[in-house]
Amino acid sequence: MATTETFGLSKPTAVPAMRRRFGLHRDARTAYLFLTPLFVLVLGLILYPFLQAVRLSFTDKMVGYPERFVGFQNYAYLLESDTFRRVIQNTAIFTIGSVGLKLITGVATALVLSSVTFWRGFFRGLSLLPWITSTVIIALTWRWMFDAFPGRGFFNSVLLDMGVLKSPIGFMGSPEGAMMAVIIANWWRGFPFFGISVLAALQAVPREYYEAASVDGATGWRRFWDITVPSIRHVLIITTLLSTIWTMNDFNIVYVMTRGGPGIATHVFATFSYDTAFNQLRWGRGVAVSILLVPVLVLIIIVLSRYLLREEDK
Repeated sequence: MATTETFGLSKPTAVPAMRRRFGLHRDARTAYLFLTPLFVLVLGLILYPFLQAVRLSFTDKMVGYPERFVGFQNYAYLLESDTFRRVIQNTAIFTIGSVGLKLITGVATALVLSSVTFWRGFFRGLSLLPWITSTVIIALTWRWMFDAFPGRGFFNSVLLDMGVLKSPIGFMGSPEGAMMAVIIANWWRGFPFFGISVLAALQAVPREYYEAASVDGATGWRRFWDITVPSIRHVLIITTLLSTIWTMNDFNIVYVMTRGGPGIATHVFATFSYDTAFNQLRWGRGVAVSILLVPVLVLIIIVLSRYLLREEDK
């Protein structure tokens, strides 16, 4: 009779190893079994609506009329449209401006909060106020501050009363002023995410690094650039990519503050898609606007996923 020794394995080591292997397979099958309903639910809530949206983008669907298949006509129209090119430009300016401000002020906020010793918990909680406040309330507040009434918003009132201005500035009436307003509102809404994320990363940096650098005579700037930035680099990359995705899809702030105006000066992908689908009643073309943003978002997600997986392998 063959024994485990016949195959070059000792019985005490082979049997437990086989049991562990079979146990792992059994646990995996059980896990897949319980995860199947959730997988089907997620698939139905994400994949099916997305495929329906793609199908709709190939039609000339208008409210009150039956669908008519037009192939890539909606996409061709958008790519040849000067209005859509302006939307792409607006989205890039809005995203880069907002995320850039969030990154700079978020890091600065984290550095300040990490050095605060008096009422530390209070100030850290206070810094989260913009993040937990309703987006609509934030948009309405900043709209009032810039231009609640034509030429007579909060900023204009203060500057006029101080004698800095002789006549009010129409912030929301000019393309540049309106874009600046929505960027500032989005920045104020999102910079706490950077601040708290970077603050958590700063807590993990060993104090010995800074002490050794101080002994070597490194200045505060050199310590920040040579120690702090490399230590929190991973958090900065992840938060920047996540914030870029969220900002590119922002709808509430822009729509509540400007409705995409004046003209199309602040229309971004989300607001232009909504305006095309529900104001112009062209559902197919409105969905096509959103679909054209998908490759950019997928690319960012792939970069983020590959970066996270590479960091896990190290």
